[in-house]
Amino acid sequence: MPPKNTKTPAAPTAFALRANLRAFASPEQAKTTMGFFKTGPGEYAEGDQFIGIKVPVIRKLIKPYVRMPITEIQVLLHSQIHEERLAALLLLVARFETGGPKARKEMYDFYMKELRWVNNWDLVDASAAPIVGAWLQGQDRGILRKMAKSKNMWERRIAITATHHFIKNGESGETFVLAAMLLNDEHDLIHKASGWMLREVGKHVGENTLRGFLKEHAARMPRTSLRYAIEHFPVDEKFQWLAV
Repeated sequence: MPPKNTKTPAAPTAFALRANLRAFASPEQAKTTMGFFKTGPGEYAEGDQFIGIKVPVIRKLIKPYVRMPITEIQVLLHSQIHEERLAALLLLVARFETGGPKARKEMYDFYMKELRWVNNWDLVDASAAPIVGAWLQGQDRGILRKMAKSKNMWERRIAITATHHFIKNGESGETFVLAAMLLNDEHDLIHKASGWMLREVGKHVGENTLRGFLKEHAARMPRTSLRYAIEHFPVDEKFQWLAV
């Protein structure tokens, strides 16, 4: 169960938060999670280590640590334990969302320097839009197109997922550019992320806007991406798009 009460620690350190996290660890949950995140030999998260803490519990536990120094957050982010890296990223998001322009830039710059530790799909999805997308709102977004060409799959996923912030602000252009760039990507996790963002365009910007993209690209889209994109369409229309 999530902790009912959290108190601000005397010293908001990585060591203290790590101890709190381990108090709620579950070996049984860890075994289940490791299979879900594909940690076996040759799989995309090979070697990632879990101690078995559900995300709602982590979100609850980090609340007293939001003012933890960035150097302490870095200690957690560099951990081999997945849940500790997630805790670090959620702290960065909280710091970004509550900070002024200077603090937001610091969080963004730190995140971009530490991308190698944002190395699983849930870590990307929890942080890319609220940090990278939020920072780039109204700014040059060339960095996203550069990341979309990266050999690193997680950087490519960060690029497309970061556009969720733009989508929720009524924009679809950057999502369409990146989704088109990623049409021939080799990895299913990129297909899923692209389809997810396209579906979000339909939800937040408009289904006709999404249909415009699909008319041009549906025939070449990976089927996984297309299925995600049209998930909320009427059944008859789904069959029409899948038959393209």
